Amino acid sequence: MTLPDSLSHVTTWIFDLDQTLYPADAEVMALVEGKMSAFVARETGLPYAEAYALQKRYLNEHGTTLAGLMAYHNVDPYRFLNEVHDVSLDKLHPDAELNDHIAALPGRKLVFTNGDERHATRILDKLEMNALFDGVFHLEHANFIPKPNLVTFERMMAAHTVVATEAAFFEDSPKNLKPAFELGMKTVLVGPKSVGNTDPFVDFRGPDLKTFLSRTEF
Repeated sequence: MTLPDSLSHVTTWIFDLDQTLYPADAEVMALVEGKMSAFVARETGLPYAEAYALQKRYLNEHGTTLAGLMAYHNVDPYRFLNEVHDVSLDKLHPDAELNDHIAALPGRKLVFTNGDERHATRILDKLEMNALFDGVFHLEHANFIPKPNLVTFERMMAAHTVVATEAAFFEDSPKNLKPAFELGMKTVLVGPKSVGNTDPFVDFRGPDLKTFLSRTEF
């Protein structure tokens, strides 16, 4: 793998988990989001359509649906997470080529996720990626404060001794890249939201992680 000059200084490669380390068409998050809306409907008594809208509002305003539920409905995070992450992974498959590309990156590799430890372990096991990463910073480590909160980035960096100016961060959600950019990281947006994206805090874009990493010149 030949890195461009703009990434040649990177010593720590940080990856979001869901829909970054695997494609959106694996449908994992679609199933999770369906369970989230059902949870919100049951918890609030709202009709499903209104619960879906509230779930999306909490996601947009608080970083995760859970953060909104904890703030306004005193929801126990483990009850929520255990329920919504109990989904089929039948369409999720390991990708040996992608795993080889990640392994070839020089330096440390970390996972930085708004999911909890159980979910991260389950996904990484299914993708046969556990051995690729030097650490996982998950939602419990963040005291349930999700990305893009700057405090959570600072906690992740402290926990893994990350020097921001020597790091690159891969995400499928543009808003989660903004604090990384402001801290000095190189930022890479992958997935469907990369199409047509013009955010000034995104350094690189790719249709998916494997395509991006397979290029010798980005």
